[in-house]
Amino acid sequence: MPHLHRWDLSPKEAIALQRELAQRVRLQPLPEHFEVLGAADIGYIPRKNRLVAVMLTFRWPGLEPLETAHVIAPIPFPYIPGLLSFREVPSLLAAHHQLQRPPDVLLCDGQGIAHPRRLGLASHLGLFLDIPTVGCAKTRLCGTHAPLDLRRGNYMPLLLAEETVGYVYCSREGVKPVYISPGHLADLESSRKIIEGCVGRYRLPEPLRKAHNLATQLRQTLAQPE
Repeated sequence: MPHLHRWDLSPKEAIALQRELAQRVRLQPLPEHFEVLGAADIGYIPRKNRLVAVMLTFRWPGLEPLETAHVIAPIPFPYIPGLLSFREVPSLLAAHHQLQRPPDVLLCDGQGIAHPRRLGLASHLGLFLDIPTVGCAKTRLCGTHAPLDLRRGNYMPLLLAEETVGYVYCSREGVKPVYISPGHLADLESSRKIIEGCVGRYRLPEPLRKAHNLATQLRQTLAQPE
């Protein structure tokens, strides 16, 4: 696992670093054949200044559960829009380190290149792990898109400075879309297709839904008074 940089940065330094690291992101199709898919999510306990980082793995393409890892840690960086990865990546790296069999491809609850400086959480984490990553976010951080007919399977390009940086994707009929973008060692089409391959009955793709549920459960347990 490459060590890209130190973490004790000011917001100004973090923004400059994002611009530098974005130049290292490589967009290419996801591997056609692989064995293990991962999913990563974070839950916050602000009152205790803690977060819980969760990483789950699944056999691909059947999505049978394989491993679960989580890390509880202090929140290391202030909340600043666009700098989320500096809060979350260190703990996700620690959770990844716990896995006996790390993922070949990793889905992240966050942005990939659909980011003002083209370096969202999925891209940042992918560079550190040197594996393919895909961002699938619940909300839009940046960019614009045409109106989307909320029929399952419909999608629309997400544009930033006239460049397609992701897709707005309807995963469930009549429900607000998710925002898919390649992180690192992935591209637009293969990122959308792998999310499509993970969608079940719910809005979130199943691996990320399960990671989110576990993060929520752990967060709620940790938030209880001692």
